[in-house]
Amino acid sequence: MRSELFAEAHQEARSGERWVKQSSKMLRISVSGGGDVLAAKGAMVAYQGQMEFQHEGAGAARLLKKLVTGEGAPLMRIRGEGEVFLARDAANVFTVLLEQEGLSVNGKNLLAFDPQLQWDIRMLRSGNIMAGGLFNVEIGGQGTVGVSCEGQPLLLDCSQQPTFVDPNAAVCWSANLQPSVVSSMNVRSMLRGGTGEAFQLAFHGPGFVVVQPSEGRLAVSGSNGGSSSGGGLGGLFE
Repeated sequence: MRSELFAEAHQEARSGERWVKQSSKMLRISVSGGGDVLAAKGAMVAYQGQMEFQHEGAGAARLLKKLVTGEGAPLMRIRGEGEVFLARDAANVFTVLLEQEGLSVNGKNLLAFDPQLQWDIRMLRSGNIMAGGLFNVEIGGQGTVGVSCEGQPLLLDCSQQPTFVDPNAAVCWSANLQPSVVSSMNVRSMLRGGTGEAFQLAFHGPGFVVVQPSEGRLAVSGSNGGSSSGGGLGGLFE
């Protein structure tokens, strides 16, 4: 049998590392030897070996925040002996190695992370009650985080001048930054139908924000397999 499907570029990338990018759009994680991983439900596209997928509860404190925020799309814990392959809607995937550092991630861009990392749900400050509450995931400690990005990411330095980003286009940012929700829309614009750019996240200080050239897709829910993405910030807790 002959086909370009069998080209070396399409074969599994072998490596002894725990976290390996199989391609620009797929991540492989080894969960052998008791090395569990926490992942977004619906992110699994394939696995090899013997795997178990279990719902990962948010804990009492996080559950209370979940009830307040109304966020869904829960996490799952993957354990077993083998490798699991994760992806989201053919988006680009990246890994971030945290070395006793912190990273804030838009919930719909969070793919997976090592279970020893500390994480919590954070609410973003809003200067306008119409913006409601926007939430993100803050992860810290020693370990690896996998994120997805629709398209080629843009890294912006927020230390030189104020930086404003569409909430749906913000992938992740330095945990020391405390973005606020602001509005660039005035009354005249509202009366004329608005601009479609009602609210932005405002960043300013030593740190970075990663921006994707997309404002997200419609949510498609899955169980253990399939694709899942949510709108807005947050959306990873149940």
